[in-house]
Amino acid sequence: MNCKTKLVILDFDGTLADTQSLIVNTMQQTIRELNLPPRTDSQCAAMIGLPLKKTFTQLIDMDDAMGDKCAETYTRLFFENNKPGAVPVFPHVVETIKALHDAGTTITIASSRGRDTLIDFLREMNMEQYISFVICATDIDNAKPAPDMVLVTLDKTGILPQNAIVVGDTQFDVLMAHRAGVRAVGVTYGNGTREELEELGTEYVIDSFDKLRDIVLV
Repeated sequence: MNCKTKLVILDFDGTLADTQSLIVNTMQQTIRELNLPPRTDSQCAAMIGLPLKKTFTQLIDMDDAMGDKCAETYTRLFFENNKPGAVPVFPHVVETIKALHDAGTTITIASSRGRDTLIDFLREMNMEQYISFVICATDIDNAKPAPDMVLVTLDKTGILPQNAIVVGDTQFDVLMAHRAGVRAVGVTYGNGTREELEELGTEYVIDSFDKLRDIVLV
């Protein structure tokens, strides 16, 4: 194992699993149900990676109470829409995580998703046994792109920033990593773009999750 990479901190949505359709459709249902100004699917997708309430308050001008109502409505609709098999795992994810874990790498997750649905997805996708630590937006005061999730993970694992990487698909993941003094790996198949990732100075940009082996393992 590369001595500089002992810890891999993974985003979930758009990095491990293709949740975009489910999330965007549920956001659009929420907007319609609450009679909010319409937004395009692309505008909704651009909010993925933020904490739930903030995905709406940043997307549409609203007060705090309406932000709470959006989050509550979305959560209800999401559970109705999230049928078994609704969210596929991206190619090469499970076998790559297993390979990194078997090589001695500590694997954790830092997600803006709620803990209950995240754990359910990890179990359904047969990944839970490889994950040492999970932190969600509800576990901290300052969510992505603040560095808090990474800082808590570093403290929990006892691993230094220079020995860790964050893997994500959006600017929020990269900013979180860099603000914590950690290198970032950006994946291009999720909710962000290669151009966006490169503009932020992302250290590694990959088109397929299995390329992570080349970065972590030697």
